[in-house]
Amino acid sequence: MSTALVTVSPDASVAEAARLMRERDVNALLVPTTEVGIVTSTDVIDTVAEDLDPGETPVSAVMTEAVETVPPGVRLTEAAAMMETLGISHLPVVDDDFVGMISATDITAEVS
Repeated sequence: MSTALVTVSPDASVAEAARLMRERDVNALLVPTTEVGIVTSTDVIDTVAEDLDPGETPVSAVMTEAVETVPPGVRLTEAAAMMETLGISHLPVVDDDFVGMISATDITAEVS
């Protein structure tokens, strides 16, 4: 799990989110809203592919809302199965607060 959680405002532009991902070397950002959301590098690519202006499109327009989360003690196999079943690449780890993020890259690195 990665513990360096990076957040972005839902009002930030997709271009700002992309710059933040590049600066922090991450592929997903948490978006703090009523229910936490997530914006991923795939969302950035989709924005461009759909011919939307990344500098004008807000993160809130492309993010996934109300994402699935897991507790800190989740087994790696459970997290991997969830990700496979749900077709997702990132799972925020939540205790009383957000403590990290499990990514498909983390799982691949662990089993290699």
